[in-house]
Amino acid sequence: MCSWRSFFMKKFFISCLLSGLMLGCSSSQQSTSVSLENYSGGERMGDATSLYWYTEESNHPYAADDYIQSRHDGWYQTSYRWENSVLKELIREGEQISGTAGKQELVPFRVHVRFDKNGDAVYQQYRVNHKVFPLTAEALEHYKSQAEAIVDTVKKQDKQDQTLIQGVWDGETFETCRGQEYEKVEFNKTLPGFVIQRLSSLDNYMAFLGNIRNGRVYIQELLMLADDGHECITRPNLLEKS
Repeated sequence: MCSWRSFFMKKFFISCLLSGLMLGCSSSQQSTSVSLENYSGGERMGDATSLYWYTEESNHPYAADDYIQSRHDGWYQTSYRWENSVLKELIREGEQISGTAGKQELVPFRVHVRFDKNGDAVYQQYRVNHKVFPLTAEALEHYKSQAEAIVDTVKKQDKQDQTLIQGVWDGETFETCRGQEYEKVEFNKTLPGFVIQRLSSLDNYMAFLGNIRNGRVYIQELLMLADDGHECITRPNLLEKS
């Protein structure tokens, strides 16, 4: 016949065993948690302005997006996705110049490519003005190199304490696209006279490389300048929308 003492000892042992198993599961779940780091940046090359967004997973490329605007060639935005450090998929859409020299116009285009684990394209679609065209091997390699360039550029700018910042400057106060306001703004580079005059007389949308420290905005490189009605450019995330 079992005594009350032995009954409670068995119950206590089973309770501790279950608790240990639960703690073990919890520890296992915590150790496999995903660590994502977000970066942003941009650059100007010729008449083209580029804005970049990049996400790493445990120090490996996970996702990236860009927005490219050119005065002569149109504009586009792209989303890239990696798996195990291999580019697996991209979607690009925008408008590009089409037609002869005497009659050129902006027409819509869209690119969608999926790669296998070896980097070979297993699915590709290229549409210009709703017509389907083939993609060359050179074009596919160019997309890969562009994705790698985003990673290199943004990580380099991050080491230099530079990130992409957007907002509106009214001559006295800078309001970021997130609604934060700053009265102290410092330009770290000499600006052309017409830019200084515009900044002092009009409300302007600005996108620039810089940082914010101790309540002061430091502008390292001005990327875009437009009327204050210009909307903030958000990260595209085309793969999530497809």
